[in-house]
Amino acid sequence: MDAVIVCELPKIRDHREAMRANLANALGVEPSRISVRGTTSERLGFTGRGEGIAAQAVCLLEGR
Repeated sequence: MDAVIVCELPKIRDHREAMRANLANALGVEPSRISVRGTTSERLGFTGRGEGIAAQAVCLLEGR
C-alpha cells in the first residue's frame, strides 16, 4: 500500500512509523509492505490554509 498525506501541519515524518504499523495491523500485512509519505500543497486550497488534511492511497489486493 502506498499512502500520501497532504497537509501543511503536522509534519508526517513525526508520525510515519506509527501510521505504518497501524495500517499494517489493520490490513494484516507486514509494515514493510506499507508506505506512508507526506507532502504539502504549497499553501494552496483548504489543505494549504490548514483547514483540513487530504489523503490518497493505492493498495494492490491479491486473491488467495
